[in-house]
Amino acid sequence: MSKEAKMFEIDSMNEAEMLQGQAEVSKYMFAFADSMAIKCAVELRIADIIHSHGHPITLSQIATNIDSSSPDISYLSRIMRLLVRRKIFTANSQGGDTLYGLTPISRWLLHDTELSVAPMFLMQNNPILMAPWHYFSNCVKEGGIAFKKAHGFELFEMASKDDELNENFNNGMNSVTKIIVQAIIKEYKNGFDSITSLVDVGGGTGAAMFEIVKAYPHIKGINYDLPHVVSTAKKYEGVDHVGGDMFQDIPSADAVFLKWVMHDWGDEDCVKILKNCRKVIPEKTGKVIIVDAVLKSDGEGLFDDMGFILDLLMIAHTSGGKERSEAEWNKLLKEAGFPRYNIIQIPAWPSIIEAYPQ
Repeated sequence: MSKEAKMFEIDSMNEAEMLQGQAEVSKYMFAFADSMAIKCAVELRIADIIHSHGHPITLSQIATNIDSSSPDISYLSRIMRLLVRRKIFTANSQGGDTLYGLTPISRWLLHDTELSVAPMFLMQNNPILMAPWHYFSNCVKEGGIAFKKAHGFELFEMASKDDELNENFNNGMNSVTKIIVQAIIKEYKNGFDSITSLVDVGGGTGAAMFEIVKAYPHIKGINYDLPHVVSTAKKYEGVDHVGGDMFQDIPSADAVFLKWVMHDWGDEDCVKILKNCRKVIPEKTGKVIIVDAVLKSDGEGLFDDMGFILDLLMIAHTSGGKERSEAEWNKLLKEAGFPRYNIIQIPAWPSIIEAYPQ
């Protein structure tokens, strides 16, 4: 296109559209500000402080309860102002004071509750996990692994050497696991009834397996993950922790549970994992229960949107991992020896995919 043609194209655009475009670009340019402000609130436990009072409180009351001998109220005020605008907290005037309260969003940021995403928020915004996002253009130009470009190691290798990162990662995964597993147990009607033994492959420290065994105490639960992961796991009644490598072998069971495992790996590795699963389940009655996103190009809900965001997370944190459409799942499962599958929607971003060897 010639220079004159480009100028005509720009001139012919509506000025309002141009200004709107600029505003949209600016919003995305500084989208990180929202994450950092929320991270600050989580680190300072602001939601917990308000919750402990049982009612909205003043900025001074929040500051008094922050773990600091000299908190800066002016900084706190400005951060809270944005968080109120984002509807993370409420702000209402009363008797000359502004009282800050919780919203349905900030209740998920409480630390000491059964259902909380606070540990996951801190995990995903950990500088170590954020750094690979800055290498996307390098990955496009050269290929390779973003996390390794940023740190010289892959994520799971680095976590095996860094106790703090390993704890941060496990705490984050456990917090979201409780939320997702509750949705699975509620929506997966009769799915666990006929299973007497279940192995959770890549089950971390066993939180998911424990929730399932609590709901279905007739199940013998096996939590299977890398030795350095299960070495930090606490004992759960009805759950045996087993260390190993899913690319080598998997403990035998009636069924295999794979939650957020397949999206960490490329197709070739996923086929290896699934073939190992197929070897250890009964040919006629066995099944593999996969919990992962099923991308829908025409999906418009918040959960549908999350799948595409998490697909980029896989670029940042894994070596070939990705989220998949139903067509991609179909191809993968058939190649691994699972000709039949069933997708069950749950009120969360992942779906349940039942895969059968017959």
